[in-house]
Amino acid sequence: MLRAVWNGAVIAEAPRTVIVEGNHYFPPESLDRQYLTPSRTRSLCLWKGVARYYSLDVDGLTNPDAAWYYPKPSPLARKIKDHVAFWQGVRVEGTPEPDEPGASEERPKGVGGG
Repeated sequence: MLRAVWNGAVIAEAPRTVIVEGNHYFPPESLDRQYLTPSRTRSLCLWKGVARYYSLDVDGLTNPDAAWYYPKPSPLARKIKDHVAFWQGVRVEGTPEPDEPGASEERPKGVGGG
């Protein structure tokens, strides 16, 4: 099982994730939404599309814009639609479950990062 952990709280937990550019994207149903607050922040990736962000709130501490997702990704990134990735001190721990195919790497051939 893979877990995204910050400030002692498990923010997301899933048997597998989709890995894009080294980031684990957790499926939307794996999130513990009590810790997520929508943010107004947006960013643009030339091949994935427009990212939206969440801030994390755990035990009175806030980690602004520590999670992001693509609600309307480009066709090249469709497998991460609404999946959430983390940064800014959020640790991804654990390993995929043995009976699962594991984490899969997604990136179109010939496309740079973003």
